[in-house]
Amino acid sequence: METAAELIRVRGVGGTTLDDVVAASKISKSQLYRHFEDKPALVRAVIEYVGDRKISGERERLENVRTFAGLRRWRDAMIENNALESGRYGCSLGSLANEVADHDWVARLKLEELFSAWEQLFMDVIERLQDDGLVPASANVRQLATGFVAAIQGGYLLAQTSRDVAPMESAIDMAITHLQLLAMADERALEQLDA
Repeated sequence: METAAELIRVRGVGGTTLDDVVAASKISKSQLYRHFEDKPALVRAVIEYVGDRKISGERERLENVRTFAGLRRWRDAMIENNALESGRYGCSLGSLANEVADHDWVARLKLEELFSAWEQLFMDVIERLQDDGLVPASANVRQLATGFVAAIQGGYLLAQTSRDVAPMESAIDMAITHLQLLAMADERALEQLDA
């Protein structure tokens, strides 16, 4: 699975054949077909494999974030990781979604589930920030979490096309700054009520 996932990451779904996977993984075609009836089945398995790894990694990085400083450390690590290849290849999930969402409804549903899981991780972070009084209780957590995932995906895409992670930094910084501005606006509103 690792070999197929890496080929698809670098070449894309359209640029990867079953023969490529057989050659790179040094298995016979019959062994491959024993596990996957066709290319869409292999791609769905890659989506599950890559998606589970992506969400697991993000869960590990985000599960203890309780401050804006922690959120910035998460952001720094994401940018640093993407900079290793100068933004090449984009997001593993976003790239797969772009290639298969319009052609394979089973794959699209799995990708939707994975993006929802990623969004839930941000909802959890924002709720912790709310619990600690850093984000107003009135803030729309789902909307903010969706904004984070959209900023990340847009940042990945811009970094990929420019071969520079600066646009990704800007996109994620905008999402973090928005949260901070909500907190500041809430403080000013409370000050006016007290006046």
